[in-house]
Amino acid sequence: MITLSVCMIVKNEEDVLGRCLDNVKEIADEIIIVDTGSTDKTKHIAKKYTRKVYDFEWCDDFSKARNYSFSKATKEYIMWLDADDIILEKDRIAIKNLKSTLDPNTDVVMLNYNAAFDENGEPTFSYSRERILKREKNFQWSGHIHEVITPSGNVIYNDAAITHKKIHAGDPKRNLKIYEKMLEEGITFSAREKYYYARELYYNHEYEKAVTVLEDFLNSEEGWIENNINACLDLYHCYIYLGKDKESLLSLLRSFSYDTPRAEISCNIGNYFFEKQQYNIAIFWYKLAVTKRPNTQNGGFCLIDCYGYIPYLQLCICYYKLGEYELSREYNEMAGRIKPNDKIYLKNKDFFDNSNLS
Repeated sequence: MITLSVCMIVKNEEDVLGRCLDNVKEIADEIIIVDTGSTDKTKHIAKKYTRKVYDFEWCDDFSKARNYSFSKATKEYIMWLDADDIILEKDRIAIKNLKSTLDPNTDVVMLNYNAAFDENGEPTFSYSRERILKREKNFQWSGHIHEVITPSGNVIYNDAAITHKKIHAGDPKRNLKIYEKMLEEGITFSAREKYYYARELYYNHEYEKAVTVLEDFLNSEEGWIENNINACLDLYHCYIYLGKDKESLLSLLRSFSYDTPRAEISCNIGNYFFEKQQYNIAIFWYKLAVTKRPNTQNGGFCLIDCYGYIPYLQLCICYYKLGEYELSREYNEMAGRIKPNDKIYLKNKDFFDNSNLS
């Protein structure tokens, strides 16, 4: 059985840290907590679970803080978490089993990161992360924000997942401020940093600036495929907000130059034509979306509902608009097989059951 150090960096996490560590104590052989300047009871809570609580002077660099936490680990493998992460019981069991069965030649274990959920708690947004790493390989984090370790060596994927469950929203401008400070200091952004800087601009409604940075990122031809595809999707949304209709569609079509269509792209093209009441064209794209299968192992962001539930509901509406009521009902039932308790599906079902459509 391998041994596991769980490493965390925290600041003012008194509302969620205990919840996280109650999960962690079942799987960790060692818990490392690095505090970056808490003024609440975070450190007091941490010390209930581990003696290994350290201070780190915050310097607007998440990688430096994470690398410091890794430097304190002593076990064979290191697992990192954020304070607002939890590990569901089924995933704790899976990680315990992984500890017992992991080939010691493994360097990196990739786990899914579930970051958004529907009203029934089912994941709607997921992607894989480099979650468990062999300590002797001395993996290093890079990037001031949206820090990353590039997986290398013997990399495997496991079915266990980490669940991200925020209680309170953070400062929406925190990351943007750090990026802008980096620019003021003359730091040259990598392609990945350009991409994430553009996303922060988009999140903060600075659409014109986001477009400029996203175009620069894509034109550099230095981006990773999945980031390129997601950048096209972000461009689409920016152009929609800016009222640039033609550019929005071209941004989605541009993604095809990088790889085959993702369901996320197909759904948004469908939405584009749906809004124009061109339902037959929209149907083509929604049907294409449901032929795709979600792949969280390619490292890209996966909007799970785009691979079935959303296009089925949209096909229901399209066929209704075209007067093809039986097909409309059938597609609503397909959506219901995915989410049988969904309010929209149930409302549609009630409508069909109590109408005299023919």
